[in-house]
Amino acid sequence: MEHIVFLERDSLDAQVRRPAFAHSWEEHGKLAAGEIVPRLQRATIAIVNKTPLRAEAIGRLPALNLIAVAATGTDNIDLAACRQRGIVVSNIRNYAVHTVPEHAFALILALRRNLIAYREDVARGLWQKSERFCLSSHPIHDLHGATLGIFGEGSLGQSVASLARAFGMRVLFADHAPPKAAGIEFTPADKVLEESDVVSLHLPATPQTLNMIGASELARMKRGALLINTARGGLVDENALADALRRGIIGGAGFDVLSVEPPALGNPLLAADIPNFILTPHVAWASREAMQSLADQLIDNVEAFARGSPRNVVS
Repeated sequence: MEHIVFLERDSLDAQVRRPAFAHSWEEHGKLAAGEIVPRLQRATIAIVNKTPLRAEAIGRLPALNLIAVAATGTDNIDLAACRQRGIVVSNIRNYAVHTVPEHAFALILALRRNLIAYREDVARGLWQKSERFCLSSHPIHDLHGATLGIFGEGSLGQSVASLARAFGMRVLFADHAPPKAAGIEFTPADKVLEESDVVSLHLPATPQTLNMIGASELARMKRGALLINTARGGLVDENALADALRRGIIGGAGFDVLSVEPPALGNPLLAADIPNFILTPHVAWASREAMQSLADQLIDNVEAFARGSPRNVVS
């Protein structure tokens, strides 16, 4: 009988059905580093979200056969060690094709239309004191007719493109080394940076994408352009971005991710003096509907493994 241990159960605000096969079930909230291996000692199936499982820990879990990751990213799992041990790793796919693009556009609209600045003006009583019916103290820009540059043409990037076209935006996908999605017209990355009014990132964290947007890339962007990151924090050099925003090199930025989360030791982008910057605490994925879809797919993955036909296999 499979023994399933679900770590970080409190990270998923959804109904998680029990798998339809004989099993025992154990679940825990977030654990200290020293508690992870003891909790998983008897597990044949481990469900984790961001819990790190490196080679040393995997080597101490002889019963483990499946790691079902309750997320898309698997950079917290030592995939090479899992392959060596014959441990299957599965992940969640395409559950956030509505919530993340909607969050990206919430950031875009808030920045293009200066919503936060206007809200603060009202709170400070400036509209109440205005001599005219409106208070037009900050510039507002339409999305219609503007250009959106997208780095990453996976399901999220393409969903963002669909929303952009509905707003009447021109969409450019940045070219990159293979593999590439079929049916996409690509534009050289430098041209995307130079021509876009908004640049949105939808790429995984890899050695190749680490700090892919730095000072030189920010300098190529339009003076009033926006940079949106709802993907991974490590894609952008955070010091360079903070500097670019303070100096007005770009017009603004909206981020849902940082390089280290939570930012307990601080981060350059947490400074109070950064203008035109919106930061949300890694919640773009977390609509109720998306979390329920994630939970359902998670157990689908576990059940498929138990049937002998694993799905969404990463390693």
